[in-house]
Amino acid sequence: MGPLHGIKVVEFAALGPCPMAAMILADLGAEVVRIERKPAPGAKPASDLFDPKIDILNRSRRVVTLDLKKPEGLAAARELVSKADILVEGYRPGVMERLGVGPDESLNANPRLVYGRMTGWGQTGPLASTAGHDINYLSLSGALHAIGEPGGKPVVPLNLVADCGGGAMLLVVGVLAALTEARTSGKGQVVDAAMTDGSALLMTMMYTLKAMGQWGQTRGSNLLDGGAHFYDTYRCADGKYISIGPIEPQFYALFLQKAGITDPDFSQQWDRARWPELKTRLAAHLATRTRDEWCVLMEGSDACVAPVLDMDEAPEHPHNRARGTFIEVGGVIQPAPAPRFSRSTPATPRPPKHGATGEDVLADWGFTPDAIDGLRRAGAI
Repeated sequence: MGPLHGIKVVEFAALGPCPMAAMILADLGAEVVRIERKPAPGAKPASDLFDPKIDILNRSRRVVTLDLKKPEGLAAARELVSKADILVEGYRPGVMERLGVGPDESLNANPRLVYGRMTGWGQTGPLASTAGHDINYLSLSGALHAIGEPGGKPVVPLNLVADCGGGAMLLVVGVLAALTEARTSGKGQVVDAAMTDGSALLMTMMYTLKAMGQWGQTRGSNLLDGGAHFYDTYRCADGKYISIGPIEPQFYALFLQKAGITDPDFSQQWDRARWPELKTRLAAHLATRTRDEWCVLMEGSDACVAPVLDMDEAPEHPHNRARGTFIEVGGVIQPAPAPRFSRSTPATPRPPKHGATGEDVLADWGFTPDAIDGLRRAGAI
């Protein structure tokens, strides 16, 4: 049933990290109802940026489509919010207030509500009302500057840092923390989750190393950014790559042994001045075998070596198959819910469902047949 079984969540359909946060809550067993705003004639919902039949981020949710510009539609949205434990939204500051479902109205109707707000810049600050995307929020935290090769430009790490880690995950942590507190205090609150804040938080270790004098501002010159010859990716004879990360001395010694490296120069693991030279020599050595040949020699040992898999290969790796890290839902291969629980095992995700009127959802959430019929006649659903 999942550890969040019994928790009701209302999600106002948006793009980016908000759907991912709602997906995680649904994966963990919460009943998540996504309110999609009724689009203008001929227009598509904002949430349909991706193919609605495939958009994995929208799995396991029920959908209600409401015209929030109609009084009846707004009243229905407010009624759903009044019955929820958590609300999540990802609009710019002020949009929910203008729609009539901002924190003041919502918490007045539902004092125990946890109101989760997901934005890039946050609810306050000079940039709060401006547009942006993952790459911009990542830039402001110092994280993007730190990623890349020496002398090269900053490298975009997909949208994993701001949207996913610093955004969706931070929002989930925030609303669950506030939900826990509300069970003691009896009071809900607003959770202001900003991707700039989250990206900065994810940089905590690097800022720690910088304060210790162990992290330089030059990209690709540090322990964890590819500067060390023993923490990087290397091209193999077949053009594929392996990743190596034997930081601890005993793991490094095992790596050298399994790689067949006996050159005494490699014993100077922590001589930073020699890292560039040793990296060049190690690259030449690792280019003598294919990726899979190196994996046969090292994978499964403490040498800290793994193949760099593409998105077709990853679901087929024996470790991922053994753990069920990837699953197939509605014919689409996708990551399975995580983490794992010893008792409260979440149900298998359901395929995404877009564009539903949601009359069945409204009935389940306590709307009478007459109320639903009134919404239908008003064109609010």
